[in-house]
Amino acid sequence: MHIIQQVIFVLVAAAAIYFFTKQVIRIRKNILLGRDEDLSDNKEQRWKNMFIFALGQKKMFTNPLVAFLHLIVYIGFIIINIEMLEIVLDGITGQHRLFVPFLGDCYTWLINSFEILAFLVLAACVVFLFRRHVVKVNRFTKPELEGAPTRDAAIILFTEIVLMSLFLFMNAADRLLQDAGVAHYTSTAPFLISSHIASWLNGTSPNALMLMERAAWWLHIIGIFAFLNYLPFSKHLHIVMAFPNSFYASLRPVGQMENMPIVQKEVVLMLQPERANEFPETDPNAPIKFGAKDVQDLSWKNLMDAYSCSECGRCTAACPANQTGKKLSPRKVMMDTRDRLEEVGLLLEKNAEVPVEGNLLDRIRVEELRACTTCNACVQACPLNISPLDIILQLRRSLVMEDSNVPNEWAMMFGNLENNQGPWKFSNEDRANWRNA
Repeated sequence: MHIIQQVIFVLVAAAAIYFFTKQVIRIRKNILLGRDEDLSDNKEQRWKNMFIFALGQKKMFTNPLVAFLHLIVYIGFIIINIEMLEIVLDGITGQHRLFVPFLGDCYTWLINSFEILAFLVLAACVVFLFRRHVVKVNRFTKPELEGAPTRDAAIILFTEIVLMSLFLFMNAADRLLQDAGVAHYTSTAPFLISSHIASWLNGTSPNALMLMERAAWWLHIIGIFAFLNYLPFSKHLHIVMAFPNSFYASLRPVGQMENMPIVQKEVVLMLQPERANEFPETDPNAPIKFGAKDVQDLSWKNLMDAYSCSECGRCTAACPANQTGKKLSPRKVMMDTRDRLEEVGLLLEKNAEVPVEGNLLDRIRVEELRACTTCNACVQACPLNISPLDIILQLRRSLVMEDSNVPNEWAMMFGNLENNQGPWKFSNEDRANWRNA
């Protein structure tokens, strides 16, 4: 019987790892559809950022209670899954609690720590469900979360509650089987949380307990494998993406925008033609693209941002345009970018020779882009240093410089800048006279 279980376990584990790896390769391929961007500088600061923002979750602590609950879930997710190593080895070898002989009393201490964390994770997930569906926190009620995004969050929270419950229930049944002296169940000291659950099962026959323990064990491990393969399709991919995304986050000073060198050169030459020899010659036949119309025009880091977004809505909650009733939602910009990237990736996978129809501007409306004041509040609020602003600026640059899609007021200002070197309709001489008046 044990051999059959071992074979089934190995097949299930191999299938889960294969399909997860396949999705990771797909996501990597999609991210690399973006244009190249060199972010290899200042590695020391980048490592520091990764530990502070991804591991330490520094920005989350603007709201200490929510940050504490999130930290519990996060640490619980990482640490409790250390136990997965024993479960996997038990499944492969057909043993039970393989580490007990090696760790001795330390084993009980470790499982007790895992159980306390599991209980805290379970409680935190219940609180998060309450905040989303009963309290209805404002940032979770925005239009872009209707339908699939709300279901996605609920699925993850319910899954974590079920997985933690199965872990505790499995240990409770295991404890009673140890006390009954059933072979194969290695004796350990009582566990802190599951001992209380075990008291509810007193009087249950050993055969029924074995069935409960095995069912909980299998459901727990299959649930984790299922969660692993659901992750690439969920906003909870940020659990993995948080680390590389924080590492490659922009190190530019806050609010500093990236200029296009070719445009900057033309502006300098317009105002100071004597500086022409400072700029290298450019290939007149090289194609020039201003801004971005679709995901392939964005950088790979912009696309990594899209996959890293947790849809928490802190960016939208901090956005002054959104607060005043404008259509702009930085969270929606990231969600639209990710959805479009998934769409483009799928189309290219089917037939890379056929041009992809449509673009990102079909999803993100002009009204949204124009509402942005470039205040950088969304970037500052994001726990993972994602920059919706960078995507907004590139899309808006394309509208202005390639499509001449601007309001009349902007067109007038641009004309004045070009002709009078200032936003007002005054010549240099008139402006000098006004200044000296």
